[in-house]
Amino acid sequence: MPATASRFSAQDRRQQIMQVAMQLFARQGFNGTTTRQIADQAGVNEAIVFRHFPRKEDLYWSVIESKCRLSERRKLLEHQLQEEGGDREVLTGIAEDILRRNWADPGMSRLLFFSALENHRLSHRFFRTYIAERYEALEHFIRGRIRAGVFRRVDPLLAARGFLGMVVYHFLIQELFGGKRYQKFHPRQVAATLTDIWLEGMLTRSPRRRLHGKARGNGKPGVVPLRFPAPLSRSQER
Repeated sequence: MPATASRFSAQDRRQQIMQVAMQLFARQGFNGTTTRQIADQAGVNEAIVFRHFPRKEDLYWSVIESKCRLSERRKLLEHQLQEEGGDREVLTGIAEDILRRNWADPGMSRLLFFSALENHRLSHRFFRTYIAERYEALEHFIRGRIRAGVFRRVDPLLAARGFLGMVVYHFLIQELFGGKRYQKFHPRQVAATLTDIWLEGMLTRSPRRRLHGKARGNGKPGVVPLRFPAPLSRSQER
């Protein structure tokens, strides 16, 4: 039996249920978590859960949607792509931001992995609603650099997936598969290294000689030296 529920407003109760559900879903997956478990952890009757979320699927999607809405990643990515600076500087900043955001909230990645592994249709819904638009924003940027003669003529969508894929895969290895127990890296170093690798395959011959050619918009060389921070202390390492 759940403990006697504290008095909450309807909105506060909804948020409390979502917070409890997020922790359970991230630890046990969609199929492994029951609404009874969520109710017990939240200290409410199961009927209260269904009052706010008619189906467990509705609750799962609400958790994902709330996290994505708070981060506003599409707007942030578009803003970063419009900033002044060389391609290397801009893309390194994007990669570092992705790493730091994921490390700050690893539960989100666990939620998505569980939904994908369980072949749940919510993973497809998430991709269509939030992931596809991020690829499209980067694809648009890459297409413009191809037209400017800076990037090679390749499929811009595949190039976008390649860049984001390298960054996300590093996070997955470190955070979800335990890589951080054996090797630790500073996010800035990872972002800069992966960006350099990607640019080496993307730049036309002339810009490659200067690593990333001219800075966008001002016609001047865009090389921006990156200084890596000092090694992390144990308390700072991820």
